[in-house]
Amino acid sequence: MQDVNIPEVVAEVTEVFERYETALQANDADTLDELFWNNPLTVRYAFTREHYYGHEAISAFRQGRPSVGTARDVGRTVITTFGRDCATTCREFSRDGKHGRQSQALVRMPEGWRIVAAHVSYLGD
Repeated sequence: MQDVNIPEVVAEVTEVFERYETALQANDADTLDELFWNNPLTVRYAFTREHYYGHEAISAFRQGRPSVGTARDVGRTVITTFGRDCATTCREFSRDGKHGRQSQALVRMPEGWRIVAAHVSYLGD
């Protein structure tokens, strides 16, 4: 059985995840692009029912997104690591009176931790 939640690995993933959150709220598309795996297999399911397949499509969405309405309040967060190279992150959030959730799968790549799959949705959608 792999080690689950090795403290130093959880700390690494937490740092990346909070960097993602800061970039998300600032609409820092370049940092968000960096944090996603640059590969056609990367997937992001959006709360607007859009599906983005591949880093190029995810980047195009990020680069074209308006810089308004990106602030949100974060809620419960669960980060789980499996061994030293795989992790999941789950977070509840609220924005504009709606309650949402997001999840990500991260893998340690030679260039660092990268998001390989992501999902974000509002409850009730």
